Amino acid sequence: MTMRHGYYAQWRGTDYEASPDGDVVRLYVSRPADGFTQVAPDRYVRVVPAAEVGRLHYVRTRCSWRGEPFVVLGEQGEWLRVEYTGGKAPVAERLGLEPFDRGVYQAWAPRGEVRDVHEETV
Repeated sequence: MTMRHGYYAQWRGTDYEASPDGDVVRLYVSRPADGFTQVAPDRYVRVVPAAEVGRLHYVRTRCSWRGEPFVVLGEQGEWLRVEYTGGKAPVAERLGLEPFDRGVYQAWAPRGEVRDVHEETV
Protein backbone atom coordinates (compact mmCIF):
# COMPACT_ATOMS: atom_id res chain seq x y z
CA MET A 1 0.00 0.00 0.00
CA THR A 2 1.30 3.44 -0.92
CA MET A 3 1.17 5.84 2.01
CA ARG A 4 -0.73 8.95 0.97
CA HIS A 5 -0.80 12.18 2.95
CA GLY A 6 -2.09 15.41 1.46
CA TYR A 7 -4.51 16.73 -1.14
CA TYR A 8 -5.67 14.59 -4.06
CA ALA A 9 -7.87 15.59 -6.97
CA GLN A 10 -9.78 13.58 -9.52
CA TRP A 11 -9.39 14.98 -12.99
CA ARG A 12 -10.52 13.25 -16.18
CA GLY A 13 -11.09 10.01 -14.27
CA THR A 14 -7.67 9.82 -12.61
CA ASP A 15 -6.57 10.70 -9.06
CA TYR A 16 -3.59 13.04 -8.79
CA GLU A 17 -1.58 14.44 -5.93
CA ALA A 18 -2.81 18.04 -5.86
CA SER A 19 -2.39 21.51 -4.48
CA PRO A 20 -5.47 23.76 -4.54
CA ASP A 21 -4.87 27.47 -5.10
CA GLY A 22 -8.05 29.52 -5.42
CA ASP A 23 -9.57 29.06 -8.87
CA VAL A 24 -6.89 26.57 -9.99
CA VAL A 25 -5.53 23.22 -8.83
CA ARG A 26 -1.98 22.05 -9.45
CA LEU A 27 -1.83 18.35 -10.33
CA TYR A 28 1.39 16.36 -9.88
CA VAL A 29 2.81 13.19 -11.40
CA SER A 30 6.21 11.52 -11.09
CA ARG A 31 6.73 10.78 -14.83
CA PRO A 32 6.42 12.77 -18.02
CA ALA A 33 2.80 13.10 -19.15
CA ASP A 34 0.96 15.12 -21.81
CA GLY A 35 0.40 18.70 -20.66
CA PHE A 36 2.60 18.34 -17.55
CA THR A 37 5.76 20.42 -17.10
CA GLN A 38 8.83 19.15 -15.26
CA VAL A 39 9.56 21.21 -12.14
CA ALA A 40 12.09 18.90 -10.44
CA PRO A 41 13.52 15.44 -11.00
CA ASP A 42 10.58 13.00 -11.01
CA ARG A 43 8.11 15.88 -10.42
CA TYR A 44 5.76 17.20 -13.12
CA VAL A 45 2.90 19.68 -12.72
CA ARG A 46 -0.16 20.73 -14.66
CA VAL A 47 -2.40 23.62 -13.60
CA VAL A 48 -6.10 23.14 -14.31
CA PRO A 49 -9.18 25.22 -13.49
CA ALA A 50 -10.74 24.12 -10.18
CA ALA A 51 -14.08 23.85 -11.99
CA GLU A 52 -12.65 20.94 -14.04
CA VAL A 53 -11.72 18.93 -10.95
CA GLY A 54 -14.36 16.34 -10.10
CA ARG A 55 -13.29 15.74 -6.54
CA LEU A 56 -10.77 17.44 -4.29
CA HIS A 57 -10.08 15.74 -0.97
CA TYR A 58 -7.48 15.48 1.75
CA VAL A 59 -6.14 12.00 2.48
CA ARG A 60 -4.08 10.84 5.41
CA THR A 61 -2.90 7.37 6.31
CA ARG A 62 -3.48 6.33 9.91
CA CYS A 63 -2.00 3.40 11.81
CA SER A 64 -1.11 2.12 15.23
CA TRP A 65 2.42 1.48 16.44
CA ARG A 66 3.30 0.07 19.83
CA GLY A 67 -0.40 0.25 20.69
CA GLU A 68 -0.71 4.01 20.10
CA PRO A 69 -2.37 6.04 17.27
CA PHE A 70 -0.23 7.63 14.54
CA VAL A 71 -0.48 9.30 11.15
CA VAL A 72 1.92 8.10 8.45
CA LEU A 73 3.75 11.09 6.94
CA GLY A 74 6.01 9.22 4.54
CA GLU A 75 7.95 6.08 3.79
CA GLN A 76 11.53 5.14 3.04
CA GLY A 77 12.15 1.50 2.20
CA GLU A 78 11.12 -0.59 5.20
CA TRP A 79 10.58 2.46 7.43
CA LEU A 80 7.55 4.69 7.91
CA ARG A 81 7.74 8.26 9.20
CA VAL A 82 4.96 8.48 11.78
CA GLU A 83 3.51 11.25 13.90
CA TYR A 84 1.89 10.51 17.25
CA THR A 85 -1.73 11.64 17.49
CA GLY A 86 -2.51 10.55 21.05
CA GLY A 87 -1.55 13.92 22.52
CA LYS A 88 0.07 12.64 25.72
CA ALA A 89 3.65 13.82 26.29
CA PRO A 90 4.49 11.08 28.86
CA VAL A 91 3.45 8.42 26.33
CA ALA A 92 5.50 10.07 23.59
CA GLU A 93 8.52 10.19 25.89
CA ARG A 94 8.04 6.54 26.93
CA LEU A 95 7.97 5.56 23.25
CA GLY A 96 11.20 7.49 22.62
CA LEU A 97 9.62 9.76 20.01
CA GLU A 98 11.46 12.79 18.67
CA PRO A 99 9.90 16.15 19.59
CA PHE A 100 9.20 17.85 16.26
CA ASP A 101 7.31 20.89 17.50
CA ARG A 102 5.47 21.83 20.66
CA GLY A 103 3.19 18.86 21.39
CA VAL A 104 4.16 17.12 18.13
CA TYR A 105 6.20 13.90 18.23
CA GLN A 106 7.54 11.84 15.33
CA ALA A 107 9.63 8.75 14.72
CA TRP A 108 10.81 6.30 12.07
CA ALA A 109 8.93 3.04 12.68
CA PRO A 110 9.86 -0.31 11.13
CA ARG A 111 7.09 -1.14 8.64
CA GLY A 112 6.75 -4.65 10.11
CA GLU A 113 5.79 -3.23 13.53
CA VAL A 114 3.04 -0.94 12.25
CA ARG A 115 -0.55 -2.23 12.45
CA ASP A 116 -4.00 -1.25 11.19
CA VAL A 117 -2.75 0.88 8.28
CA HIS A 118 -5.72 2.59 6.61
CA GLU A 119 -6.56 5.71 4.67
CA GLU A 120 -8.88 8.38 5.97
CA THR A 121 -10.45 11.04 3.76
CA VAL A 122 -11.02 14.34 5.50
